[in-house]
Amino acid sequence: MIIGLPKEIKNNENRVALTPGGVRELVKRGHRLYVQHTAGENSGFPDADYEAAGAAILPSVGDVYAKAEMIVKVKEPVPEEYPLVRRGQILFTYFHFASEKRLLEAMLQSGATCIAYETVEDREHRLPLLIPMSEVAGRMSIQEGARFLEKPQGGKGILLGGVPGVKPAGVLVLGGGVVGYNAAVVAAGYGADVTIADTSLPRLRYLSEVLPANVNTLYSSPHHIEAELPRTDLVIGAVLIAGAKTPHLITREMLKLLRRGSVLVDVAIDQGGCFETSRPTTHTDPVYEIDGIIHYCVANIPGAVAQTSTLALTNATLSYAIQLADRGWKAACEADPGLGKGVNVVDGKVTHPAVAATFGLPCEKP
Repeated sequence: MIIGLPKEIKNNENRVALTPGGVRELVKRGHRLYVQHTAGENSGFPDADYEAAGAAILPSVGDVYAKAEMIVKVKEPVPEEYPLVRRGQILFTYFHFASEKRLLEAMLQSGATCIAYETVEDREHRLPLLIPMSEVAGRMSIQEGARFLEKPQGGKGILLGGVPGVKPAGVLVLGGGVVGYNAAVVAAGYGADVTIADTSLPRLRYLSEVLPANVNTLYSSPHHIEAELPRTDLVIGAVLIAGAKTPHLITREMLKLLRRGSVLVDVAIDQGGCFETSRPTTHTDPVYEIDGIIHYCVANIPGAVAQTSTLALTNATLSYAIQLADRGWKAACEADPGLGKGVNVVDGKVTHPAVAATFGLPCEKP
C-alpha cells in the first residue's frame, strides 16, 4: 500500500503520526511511504531519519495526498485539506466528528473511508488509541490549570498545593475515566484537595481504593456539582461518551457559584466540551474569561509535549496501521471487529451509530 504522512497543520500541533521506526516497519512489509518535508521535525524526527528508514520526502501536503492510498495523521483534516481528500482514500486519524459538522460533511462529500482513532476498541471494549493521549491530557490539565490559577495569568493567585498553614486549592474532576484518573493523580501529587466525580459506582469504588488519601469520590449529579463549586478553585472536565457529543455538566448559570479567578479546563472540548460556556482555543491563545471565570479549552493539549505524545500515540497506533496496510481496511476490520468500530464514514455514508445519532443521520453498515 502507498501510505502518506503529512505534516500537521492545526495550530501548534507538533505531533506526527509515524516515527521513523514505524516507517521502517511498514517499509519492511513492502509498503511505500511518502513523508511531507519536516513532518516529524517538531517531534524530534528530522527528514534524514525518515529517509534512512526507507521513506521518500515530498515537498508539500498536496503531494502527499495525491500519492497516498492511506493517509495517517494525528488530528482531523483542516479546511485547507478538505479538497485534497479523494474517493476511496483511507484516512486514519483522530476525527471527533460529533463536535464538527462541517468536517463530517466534507468527509462525506469526499467519498473517503474515515477510520477514527477515538472509536477503535480492544477486546475489553476499551479505547486503546485514545488512552495514551488521555493520559497525557489528564496530567497536563493540572499543569495548565495550576499555571492559570496564578495571578499574572488572570487567576485568583492560588498555589495548588498550598503551604504549611495555608490550605491547598480545591480541585473538582468531572469524570473518572482515564483523563480524570490521571488528573486526580497529578493534582493529589501537588497536594491539592481533590474531588473526583462519576456516575458509575463500581468505578468510584475502584478510584477510592487506588487514589491517594487527599482524593475524595463523589457521585456525579447536578445537585452535587453545584454543592462543590463554591469551594472549588480548578475544575477539570473529563467526560467522554465514545463518538458522541459530550453533555454539559456546568451551565453558564452555575458559573456564579465559582469565585472570580477560578479556572475551568475542558479536556472534552474535542467532543463539544462539558461546560456550556466552552469553545475551542489554541496553544497560541489558550484561555478566555466569562463572568470572571478563566476557561482553558485547547483542543490538542498533548501537542504541547510533542515528543512524549508522539511516542505514546504511535506505540498504540502502529499495529493498527500495519493491519490496515497489510490487509486493506475491509479485511482488517473483518479480522478485528474492534478496529471496525473505528470506521465512521465510508463512501459518503455515516457508519458509526453515535455520530449518526448526533446529527440525525441514518447509520449504514460499512
